[in-house]
Amino acid sequence: MIRSLVTRLTGLIAERSHSPRKKYAVPVKLWFERESGRLIHTSTADGLFMNGQTVDLSRTGIGIMVASIRMKEHYLVGQERVLNLEIDLPREKVRMQVVGRRYERESIHDSVERYIVGMEIVNISDYDREVYEHFLRHGAKRRRAVNPGLEMGGN
Repeated sequence: MIRSLVTRLTGLIAERSHSPRKKYAVPVKLWFERESGRLIHTSTADGLFMNGQTVDLSRTGIGIMVASIRMKEHYLVGQERVLNLEIDLPREKVRMQVVGRRYERESIHDSVERYIVGMEIVNISDYDREVYEHFLRHGAKRRRAVNPGLEMGGN
């Protein structure tokens, strides 16, 4: 009995210690942020991007599935490298900056491998945060206008 109470309490604490994840599969576009402090930037990752899709979303992070763990010689995870992420939500696109925290390889078939990358959101505009969190709460339901238009009335 005590063991089951401790197990429940531990599960409750673990559940509350991070943002709940929602399973959504929406397209994403990912590219590297330019490194600051360099006058001439000649990185081989300039102009490169990668497409993928989300696996799960939360208020503080995103899980995405991609075909590769790197672009040229630059890995998506490690070295606190900031990445730009554009999520194509049903009503509009949201942009944010993320840092890859971990990844795992997932074999779909003997000849096909994908990587699930866990990313932490490190920067997002107020407007994009509002759109993103609305999507997390309500899914693809229609979003109300911030400033509703004038209604037509009969006089």
